[in-house]
Amino acid sequence: MTARLDGVTVRYGERVAVADIDLDFPVGICGLLGRNGAGKSSILKAMLGLVRPAAGRVQVLDVPADAPGTVLRERVGYMPERDAHLPRASGFEMVALLGRLSGMPRRDAWRRAHEALYLVGLEEERYRSVATYSAGMRQKAKLAAALVHDPEVLFLDEPTNGLDPAGRSEMLELIRQLGKEHGKSIVLSTHILQDVESVCDHVIVLEAGRVVVRGALADVTRSAGQEFGFEVAPVDLTLPAKFGDGVVVREHSEGRYTATLEPGVAPGCVFAAGAALGGAVRRFGQVRRSLESTFLASVAGHAAARGAAAPTVGESLGDRPSRQESDS
Repeated sequence: MTARLDGVTVRYGERVAVADIDLDFPVGICGLLGRNGAGKSSILKAMLGLVRPAAGRVQVLDVPADAPGTVLRERVGYMPERDAHLPRASGFEMVALLGRLSGMPRRDAWRRAHEALYLVGLEEERYRSVATYSAGMRQKAKLAAALVHDPEVLFLDEPTNGLDPAGRSEMLELIRQLGKEHGKSIVLSTHILQDVESVCDHVIVLEAGRVVVRGALADVTRSAGQEFGFEVAPVDLTLPAKFGDGVVVREHSEGRYTATLEPGVAPGCVFAAGAALGGAVRRFGQVRRSLESTFLASVAGHAAARGAAAPTVGESLGDRPSRQESDS
């Protein structure tokens, strides 16, 4: 386990950002997914000790809940969403300073700063002022600063924010390497579904400060029933919308269908139905729901339970958080 939240509530004045959450973060790369204002950043800050929960208990690794914040921050790395560079400091100076602030001796901080900047691909630019870096380079510098003291856990808040497609791919590849090759546990907070699908083993979906979906990525995108896509020959063969018990068939285009089977129903019934009509079933394979459809369905269900309007895709996947919402 990377972290655990028991009954955690986070408030900003009268506004509730996180409401009575019980949550475990497993080892590996875990995506904390939600639209802007869902509570992602507030959860990260509560785990880092940067905000004090109004109620509940936060446990990160085996660090005692009442331990000083410096004890925790020696073992975790944090990449904030917003730019966080020092005026006129070079990439090397900024990363080395973060190493010193984490408790490292100066010589070790210098050595680790060079290593971290090399790892993220900034070795040739390490003596340039961070203020002159491109958006992608500044994101890499923040990642190097989070890595300089070799933490066990990384908390990354919107790490691909503002990056072009090439920069986004580079950042996701770095995150994948850190998790898969360097053994880091990572909590990736983002509103970008594709980022979670690309690198995460687990996903937690937030909506309005509450958890609406959690689990292994493969599990949460699995259909409630068994869903199979297939083609028929001849292409003008028409299958009924329902046949047998627990089988629903949908036609997508001429000769192409999807069959949803209730648990316990054998897929062979689809082949038998095709044969009974004088045709054959081909290219038969199981269909997995996309994370987008899972996300929208869960968020819409939560909105319906609260009597609110369900979000559209655009509302759910906004490109940029507002200033008010970006910390929640």
